[in-house]
Amino acid sequence: MRIGIIGTGYVGLVTAVGLAELGHEVVATDKDRDKINKLTQGIVPFYEPGLEELFRKVREKGLISFTPDLAEAIRASEVIFVCVGTPPSADGSADMSQIEEVARKIAENLNNYKLVVEKSTVPVKTSYWIKRTINLYKRSEASFDIASNPEFLREGSAIQDFLNPDRIIIGVENDRARDILLKIYERFQDRIIVTNIDTAELIKHASNSFLAIKISFINLMANICEKTEADIEQVALGMGLDPRIGREFLRAGIGYGGSCFPKDIKALTRIGEELGVEMGLLKEADKINQDRIRLFMEKVKRALWVLREKRIAVLGLSFKPNTDDIREAPSLKVIRELRREEASVHLYDPRAMENMKQVFPEEPPHLVYHVDLYEAVRGANALLILTEWDEFRQMDLERVKSLMANPIIIDGRNIFDPDKVRQLGFEYYCFGRH
Repeated sequence: MRIGIIGTGYVGLVTAVGLAELGHEVVATDKDRDKINKLTQGIVPFYEPGLEELFRKVREKGLISFTPDLAEAIRASEVIFVCVGTPPSADGSADMSQIEEVARKIAENLNNYKLVVEKSTVPVKTSYWIKRTINLYKRSEASFDIASNPEFLREGSAIQDFLNPDRIIIGVENDRARDILLKIYERFQDRIIVTNIDTAELIKHASNSFLAIKISFINLMANICEKTEADIEQVALGMGLDPRIGREFLRAGIGYGGSCFPKDIKALTRIGEELGVEMGLLKEADKINQDRIRLFMEKVKRALWVLREKRIAVLGLSFKPNTDDIREAPSLKVIRELRREEASVHLYDPRAMENMKQVFPEEPPHLVYHVDLYEAVRGANALLILTEWDEFRQMDLERVKSLMANPIIIDGRNIFDPDKVRQLGFEYYCFGRH
C-alpha cells in the first residue's frame, strides 16, 4: 500500500520506518528541509535504539523515500498518516495549528480517495474539525475518510513497540476505513481494537494521563515516607505485586518529563473543562510533578548550603534513558536553578549533550560539558543524578569518590541502595528512603 507520512519527528519517522518494514511503500515529508535532506542522505536526525539499523534496511530495499514537497506526498499516497506536533498552548490546550495546516494541504491536493489517519496525539473531536476543514477547502469531488490510530511508542523502545505492539487502536466511522487499516496492520490482527473515532482519540490522552497520575501518586507517597520511617521502594513493591496495580511506573524520583506526559495531562484537563467536567484529579497530579524540582533543589541546598561558586556535576540530561530527547526534562529546570544560584555546573549525558547545548551553550567555567562522566565529577562538591542511564548505575563509585572534592550524591532517580553508597563514605540523598 502507498502510504504518506506527514511529519518526521519521533513519531513520524518511527512510524514511517515501521510501516516500510511491514512491506508498505512509504513516502515521508516534513517542513524542515534540513531534516529531509539528512534523511535522503541516510542520516537519522535523532537517537533511538534500533532505528538507524532498521532505517538502513528499508532504505536499501527501496521501501521508504523522502520529499520536501508536501503536495507531492499527498497526491502520491492512498493513506496519509498525520504525525505533526500538537504542542501545548499557554493555557495547556493543544495547539492544533499544524493539524489544521495539514488538513488544508490535503484538501488542496485531494486528487483521488484518501484515508487520512490521525497519528498525532489530538483532543477528542479533532476528526470533526479535520473533516470540516478538508470539505471547506477541497478543490475536487474526490472522497476521503478520517480515522484515528494513536501511537503508543515509548522513546527508548519505540522500534520494539511498533513491531511488537501490546495493542493497536483503530478509530473509524465506516467499513472502508476499517478494512484499509486492518490490511495495513494485518500482521497484528490479534492485537487490534476497533472503535469509533472519539474513543480512539480519547484512549491516548487517557492512557498517558493515567500513567502520569501513577507516577505522581508514588511521588506523593515518597513525601510521606520522608516524614516517617517508611521506605518508598518497599511501599512500591508491596503495591505493585497486586496485579490490579502492577509495578510499572511506581518509581519515585524527580518526576516525569518528555514530550507526552506533561503535555497530555494538561491537554486532557483542558478538554474536560471545556466539556464541563471537573478535572481536579489531573490538576493535582500535574501540581505534584511540578513540585518535584523544588523538593530536589531543597535536598541540594540541604547538602551544600550556599550554591554560589560550588562545583556541581550533573549526570543525565535526557528526560529518560536511551534517548537524546530533552523536551520537558527535569534537567532543564535544575540547570536553570543551579545557574541562578551561580553554581559552576558540569554536565554529562551519553546521548543528549548536543541537544542541551542548543538550550544552554557551553560557558566555561560556569557551565561545562564533558565527554566522560569521571571528568564531570572531578573536583565536584556534589553529584546530581537526573536520568537513570545504566552507565550511571554501573559507574565505579570508589573512583567517583576519589575524584570528588566532597563525596555527596543527590540522586533524583533512586538508582542506588542508600546503605551501600553510605558504606562507601558518601553522603547520600534520595527520594522517600532513609
